Amino acid sequence: MNFGVCHLAVELASYSSHVKPFLLAIFSIGVLVAADPTHHIEIHGHRGARAMRPENTIPAFEYAIAAGVDVLELDMAVTKDGVVVVSHDPILHPPVCSGPKPEVAIHTLTLAEVKQWDCGKIQNPAFTKQQTIPGTRMPTLEEVFNLAPKGTFKFNIETKIFPDHPELAPPPDEFVRLVLALIRKHHLESRVILQSFDFRTLHEMKKQAPEIKLAALYSGPPKSFVEIAKEAGADMISPEFKLVTPLRVRESQTAGYPVVPWTADTPDDWDRLIAAGVDAIITDDPAGLIAHLKRR
Repeated sequence: MNFGVCHLAVELASYSSHVKPFLLAIFSIGVLVAADPTHHIEIHGHRGARAMRPENTIPAFEYAIAAGVDVLELDMAVTKDGVVVVSHDPILHPPVCSGPKPEVAIHTLTLAEVKQWDCGKIQNPAFTKQQTIPGTRMPTLEEVFNLAPKGTFKFNIETKIFPDHPELAPPPDEFVRLVLALIRKHHLESRVILQSFDFRTLHEMKKQAPEIKLAALYSGPPKSFVEIAKEAGADMISPEFKLVTPLRVRESQTAGYPVVPWTADTPDDWDRLIAAGVDAIITDDPAGLIAHLKRR
C-alpha cells in the first residue's frame, strides 16, 4: 500500500461509525485510482518551463511543447495601452526582467515600453539549470496563442489582479473582456482554462463566456476544496500542492471538481500527489515530470 493510501486509512480511523461507510466508499475509489496505471495525469508547464528556460517567455513555452506538456500554464498582466502581456509579476524587476529602471509597474507602461525590458538575460538563482536567452522579450498573450497550431495542448491562464492594489490591473470586467477577445479571435474557447486567486475575474468570465473552464487558485489555511470551488464558481480547484491529501482529493472529485495542484518540482512531491489521485500537476520541470511518469 502506498503512502497516499496509508495516510487516507489513518484519516478514516478518526471518523465516527455512522460516517465511515460513506468514507470507505470514497476510500475504495481512491485505492483504485492511485493503483490504476491508466489514470492520466495532465502535466501543466508552470510559466512554460521555469526550471529550464526564462519564465513566461516564448522559449519556455516552446520547450514545454517540445517536452510534451498537456497544458501551458502562464500569467497575465495588462499594459497602459490595453495589451494583455504574459508576466507573473505586475512589477518589472530583475532577475526576471531587466530594463531602464530598477522596477516599474507593467500597467503604467505601454507595450512598446515593456518590450524594452530583457526577460531572458539573467538566470533565476532558484533554478540552476535555467538556460539564459539574452534578448528575450515579454510576449503578448496573442503571441503565446499563436503557438496553438503546434499541438493540441491547452492554455491555463491566470489573471494577475489584486483587490488591495487596483492600480496594478484593469477592473475585473475589463480584464476579462480583453482576454476573452483574444480567446475568441484564436478560436481557443475549448482549449483555455482561466485561473485566478481573485475570484472576481472568474465570476466575470462566467457572465461573459460561460463555456470557458474556470480554476480556483488557493493558498492558505487547510479548507475543503469543494467549498473553495463553489465560492469561486469554478469547474476545478487548484490548491497549493502542500494542501493536497487523498481525502480532500476524493471529496473534490466526488463532487465533480478535478484537482490541479501547484507547484510541485521534486520526485517525492510528484509521487505523493500521484498517490493522492490528483487530476493534474503544475510543475516548473514538465520534462522531468513526464520522464518520471514514464518510469513509473
